[in-house]
Amino acid sequence: MPTRSGILLLVSGPSGSGKTTLCRRLAQTGAAHYSVSCTTRPPREGELNGRDYHFLTRDQFETDIAAGQLLEHAEVHGHHYGTLRSEVHSFLERGQDVVMDIDVQGAAQVRACDDAAIQCALVDLFVMPPDEEELRRRLSARATDSPEVIALRMQNALHEMEHWHEYQYCLVSGDREADYSRFHALLTAERLRVQRLRK
Repeated sequence: MPTRSGILLLVSGPSGSGKTTLCRRLAQTGAAHYSVSCTTRPPREGELNGRDYHFLTRDQFETDIAAGQLLEHAEVHGHHYGTLRSEVHSFLERGQDVVMDIDVQGAAQVRACDDAAIQCALVDLFVMPPDEEELRRRLSARATDSPEVIALRMQNALHEMEHWHEYQYCLVSGDREADYSRFHALLTAERLRVQRLRK
């Protein structure tokens, strides 16, 4: 029987769209490896290094860029974010799927990379909130950010949402269970592609 190569599922969407919840739930079920991003921003309350992010200093981050260890990187909200190649390649080679919670800048870099294994594995999805009012409610409900930060996130979210058409798939968020059902169905369908099978 043929074996399957791994899928790299890029998931983007504005803060409050539900993309992180979808990615983490997929990983918790064992359906995919969750790629933990690097960032130079300080940890929020309850966040753990290596679980939520790899928290790096700016010097560490710049050293990794220079060494070619990042698949993508971008500056968002005044902080640097990126993905270690080691968080992706080893899993894809073993036929394991990888899910990445990534901003639109990072997704564009991954799409543009000349790595054949990445291009073969790539599937991208944009998660949209149902409307601006619901997005504002979700951002405010977090109760971890100041009104100024919420306003900035809202502004950035509206800008990010202009990029939905650059993705292969778009999921308009609604009910949490229905969202996850559709999200998981997408991965299941992509696993059936003949191009992913190896003799």
